[in-house]
Amino acid sequence: MEAGKDPAITATVITRSNQTRALPQRLIHLLALFLVLCFTISLFSIYMIRKTGVVTTVTSAIPILQPCIQEQPNNDLDRWITPPSNLMHAMSDKELFWRASFMPQVKKYPFARVPKIAFMFLTKGPIPLAPLWERFFKGHKSLFTIYIHSLPSYKPRFPSTSVFYNRQIPSQIAEWGRMSMCDAERRLLANALLDISNEYFILVSESCIPVYNFTTIYRYITQSKYSFMGAFDDPGPFGRGRYNPNMLPEVNISEWRKGSQWFEVNRKLASIIISDMMYYPKFLNFCRPACYVDEHYFPTLLTIQAPNLLANRSLTWVDWSRGGPHPATFGANDITEGFMMKLHEKRECVYNDKPSSVCYLFARKFAPSTLQRLLLFTHEFLGY
Repeated sequence: MEAGKDPAITATVITRSNQTRALPQRLIHLLALFLVLCFTISLFSIYMIRKTGVVTTVTSAIPILQPCIQEQPNNDLDRWITPPSNLMHAMSDKELFWRASFMPQVKKYPFARVPKIAFMFLTKGPIPLAPLWERFFKGHKSLFTIYIHSLPSYKPRFPSTSVFYNRQIPSQIAEWGRMSMCDAERRLLANALLDISNEYFILVSESCIPVYNFTTIYRYITQSKYSFMGAFDDPGPFGRGRYNPNMLPEVNISEWRKGSQWFEVNRKLASIIISDMMYYPKFLNFCRPACYVDEHYFPTLLTIQAPNLLANRSLTWVDWSRGGPHPATFGANDITEGFMMKLHEKRECVYNDKPSSVCYLFARKFAPSTLQRLLLFTHEFLGY
């Protein structure tokens, strides 16, 4: 033993050194036992899965859990037939029209489809006659949809109970007589086409009212063989006189048509309107005031593309008897019993190739001041 060293201290150091060497060996043994145990459990699990069919039970639970992760599975038909829950989107017009142009080629739907009418409100801002429309729509929720195109700056304030609540679509400024007005109408059509249940599309304004109840209007439109858009050949200065020869060869003067801005079209015609890329540039460049494109573009386009589907008349009545470039606007003093009866007075037109006295389903232009008087008379005279 070396001089100067305490024997007890030396013995303690040697013992600790031996313990340090033994500790890693014990850990290695424990780790090895753990790995063997894991391997054994894995083999047992595989054996039990094959024998008992636990895999079937586990995988059958997966579809139940999927809705928590993904609301609309990619292979689910609902993904294609469920309308957008939010009408406000970030698509450009180009993207919107492309998306809306999708059209099933198989005519028979593989689900129970109830055809709806899309009421498209082209407005500047508020809809002052909204309470009247609320009364008209009441009780028919499954048969209609609503779309509103207003000035982009307008922020609607409809209550959550209103049929107009959250029915605003992304909009842009629309100027009367300009292509921007047709753009707004195409935007309405395209957004409405995203709902596969919409089969008929009616353009109305904030000054329009229905002159029959919902049931009558729904039956009239859905049972018609034709869509209602005016498209007549006007040989005068406000018809052919607006034609520009630069529209050749796509548009010949013999195909040039004029009609009311307010229309009803079916799904096929709506798809033609929003998909058009051939005639749009011609009207954009060569139909400017005093050529009012909203009176010529759609009537001419559909006369060329699908003339056999047009009734060649509008469903919206207006009063031109007061003269001027615009139809008469009715105020509160105009709304009398005699006036209400006049809305249903017999006229002559053709419906499904047969004479009819019911020619108009809507009327305009009604000022906001007419609301209370209209609400007073509509139940008795208009049926809602």
